[in-house]
Amino acid sequence: MYRRAMDGTCLGELVDLAIPLCQAAATRLHCECPRTGPGREPAYEDWQIAALIMICVLKKKKTKSSQYRFLTQNQQAVCQTLKLKRLPARSTYFTRYSTAHRLFQIAIELQGRKALAEGVTRANVTAADKSLVAARGPKALPAKPRYPHGIKRRLAVDSQAGWSYSRHDGWVWGYSYEVLISATPGRVIMPLLASAQPANVNEHRTFGSKIERLPRSTKHVLADAGYDNNSFGEQIEYSSRGRRTGRHFVSPLQARAGKPAVGRYIHRGVREQQRLHRLARQRFNQSRQGRRLYARRFKTIEPFNQWFKQLFELEQHVWHRGLGNNQTQFLAALFCYQLAIRYAHRHGQRHGQIQWVFDGL
Repeated sequence: MYRRAMDGTCLGELVDLAIPLCQAAATRLHCECPRTGPGREPAYEDWQIAALIMICVLKKKKTKSSQYRFLTQNQQAVCQTLKLKRLPARSTYFTRYSTAHRLFQIAIELQGRKALAEGVTRANVTAADKSLVAARGPKALPAKPRYPHGIKRRLAVDSQAGWSYSRHDGWVWGYSYEVLISATPGRVIMPLLASAQPANVNEHRTFGSKIERLPRSTKHVLADAGYDNNSFGEQIEYSSRGRRTGRHFVSPLQARAGKPAVGRYIHRGVREQQRLHRLARQRFNQSRQGRRLYARRFKTIEPFNQWFKQLFELEQHVWHRGLGNNQTQFLAALFCYQLAIRYAHRHGQRHGQIQWVFDGL
């Protein structure tokens, strides 16, 4: 497990970097969602289970069975690093795997802050996007299939996935992850916040909780037209007292239901205030600075999705079946991506290229 490759990458170093973050994320998770009800405390801490999962994701073990076999084969080294008397039982590992995504979501946020404090990247400009990954197995079918053996095929469908459409992928039956990355010119592209859901969950439901967790240094938030929402614009650009925050939400304004992107008629009260704010947002987006900022999105978040999927072999379909399993895998992989960038930075590399880290594991 601790064999060093020619370039010096060591799995043990990555694990040592991750353990403090997993412990901090577990502490915060217990504060936000304390355990209640009958039953004894679990024998294994949440951070220990997360560290086991992270090791397997770094090694690209794509099934829970192969992950557990790898841990069993390296039991002595794993237990010594994580201070375990023994590995959890197979059933325990499988059960805890599907709920570990809550810890990884917090850990990604904490590691993003850590990277900003270490100077790995800067978050003056950030970009958000949702990306689709097809589910394993056949796609969902209509309630009454029109061909023989259709019922058997429907039974094999991952029922927790959902349908969604994108210009790049077309219609996809599967899952999605949403990520906010640093997009400051001349700086490393790095995930800062993330979440994962079925593909049919709309961005208007998932992005709002990330706004309040934006880095303090963020001045511009870039997003595609699917994120156009008065609520998001107000949260980003104005405080609860109606004062400017100094931030800009750079997203193309959409015309919906036959109405123009910005209303032309004067209203009263809050509606008029939102209309004026939307008009100001449109003017900024159409300005030279706004167009230049939005062009950063095509050079950052879209290439990032391609790099991430290629690195963790997600171009064809997800690793697992079931929502909880895939949420854990997506977020654990994004956490590992952050970890590799920090590892490379500590070894003097500032360009953000991390393929060599995974090649050396």
